[in-house]
Amino acid sequence: MGQPMALNLAHAGSDLVVWNRTPARADPLAGAGATVAATPADVFAAAETVVVMLYDEAAVDVVLRRGGPDFASMVRDRTVVVMGTHPPAYSVGLEADLVAAGGKYVEAPVSGSRGPAETGQLVAMLSGDDPEVLARVRSVIGPMIVHAVVCGPVPAALTTKIAVNAYMITMVTGLVEAVHLADRSGLDRRVLAEALLGGPLVSPLLRGKLDKLLAEDFGVQAAVADVVKNTGLITATARTAGAATPLAVVCDELFGEAVELGLGSADLIAVLRALESRVNL
Repeated sequence: MGQPMALNLAHAGSDLVVWNRTPARADPLAGAGATVAATPADVFAAAETVVVMLYDEAAVDVVLRRGGPDFASMVRDRTVVVMGTHPPAYSVGLEADLVAAGGKYVEAPVSGSRGPAETGQLVAMLSGDDPEVLARVRSVIGPMIVHAVVCGPVPAALTTKIAVNAYMITMVTGLVEAVHLADRSGLDRRVLAEALLGGPLVSPLLRGKLDKLLAEDFGVQAAVADVVKNTGLITATARTAGAATPLAVVCDELFGEAVELGLGSADLIAVLRALESRVNL
């Protein structure tokens, strides 16, 4: 996600300094005019606004040197924009540490998979305590997004993103289940697709996932393993909030089974194989 997002910034003419834990992944950005830094500290030295897009909170802490002697001097007078999806409680603690060190923090998770990341069609959810900083960050990330929603104080943006994921994951799982039912009933998937696309349920996501299911294309847009990470976040957030999320619990089980089948790096529609495995036992 981070590479195509940054490429949109570079193509828009942003004065961009980048760093990646895997150096070769920064090569396309260098080709697009970005400056490639040798270390995260070099990024902070060069930029007032630093966008962080990393897989999990452990990676964020390592890259920011959080808890180490260099953390405060690196982040002081900088705005740190974290665009990954992390536990809300973690984000609250990170904000406290950044503010205590003299920095500013904006929570900015995005909704969308690799395709929207490549075309600048992500939806950003923003949280922070300073409206002027939020407005400035919204301008900075503009080339990466199609829409931004200001959600309130931290961790409202991450909580919103987790709720959005609850809807998206259960919706796609429902589509896959419908295809599985059609298959087991001897129906042509194309007939089901025509019925779905001709009615009120049609959406770009439905259309895209139906195309992949018709082609048996499990090429990754959003990976099964990433879905498992997110269903874990959904169920944990629900426990904290005292909410009931039975559909997310079922999805967590199904996608876990897909990982066990060796499909962790496949697109989330590969959960179809987990459904098939259940009836083929």
